[in-house]
Amino acid sequence: MMGRWNGMWGGMGWGWLFLALIVVGVVLLAVVLVMMLVRGSSGGREEPRPTGRSRARELLDERYARGEIDTADYQDRLQQMGERG
Repeated sequence: MMGRWNGMWGGMGWGWLFLALIVVGVVLLAVVLVMMLVRGSSGGREEPRPTGRSRARELLDERYARGEIDTADYQDRLQQMGERG
C-alpha cells in the first residue's frame, strides 16, 4: 500500500510541489477576481474631461456652482491658477 503512494507522488517530493502550485494558482485567481470586482464597482470607466480644463478648475467650478464659494473668491482663485473666468 505504501509503495503505491510513493510511486504516484515520487516519494512525496513532487507532491509538495504540486500542492504549492495549486495554492499559488488559487491565490492568483482570488487576486484577479478581487481586482475585477473593484474595477467593476467603479464602472470601469472614467468620465471624459473637457479639453483645456484642469481638474483643479473643474473642482473650483463645482464648488462655485454649489455655492460653497462666492464670486470674488472664485475669481481670486482663478487668477491664482492663472486662468480667466
